[in-house]
Amino acid sequence: MQLCTPPRRRSVPSVACTPSRTAGTQLVSFLCHPLAHPDHGTASLATGLAHPLGGLDHLLAMVAVGLFAARQPGGARWMLPACFVLAMLAGAGLSAAGIALPAVETGIAASVLVFGVLIASLARLPLTAALPLVAAFALFHGHAHHAEMGTGSALAYTAGFALATATLHLAGLGLAHLLPDTRAGRFALRVGGGAIAGAGVVLLGT
Repeated sequence: MQLCTPPRRRSVPSVACTPSRTAGTQLVSFLCHPLAHPDHGTASLATGLAHPLGGLDHLLAMVAVGLFAARQPGGARWMLPACFVLAMLAGAGLSAAGIALPAVETGIAASVLVFGVLIASLARLPLTAALPLVAAFALFHGHAHHAEMGTGSALAYTAGFALATATLHLAGLGLAHLLPDTRAGRFALRVGGGAIAGAGVVLLGT
């Protein structure tokens, strides 16, 4: 009498978790962390200050504005950050008035990518191009800031995120001025811009 033996199962090869894959997964996880858009609860000066600092997309874009502005000639290096803050307040006003903007999160992520590319390419744009570009992206950031505001003092919250934004712009300007205008300094700026642009690509894909 022959015994019927069950068929042997073929072993499925396991996929090795390579260091590069692990690092990539950790990067995506970090960029997509809930801190990107934290729930601040009550609107106040403190929560307004924390909002741009707690979101990687906002933080990178605002530092990038300072880095980009530092490369521009004459008064443009101060006009561009000022333009960003003013246009950001206008975007917050649109949100307060109930006026929606399309694809706000995409616009914010795109600002990280675009400013990163501009920094990496050491671009110098005429004001007629740079000002509208900065203002357009600032509208998305301002709209998001107000849309994510909790209940409380809208004025204090707005003052907080405006102050934090200006501080991040100054940080970018200061960082750029610390780099010497040499081949090594320009290379460091290119690398930093490339890293910001790479983060923008990841943010756009999430």
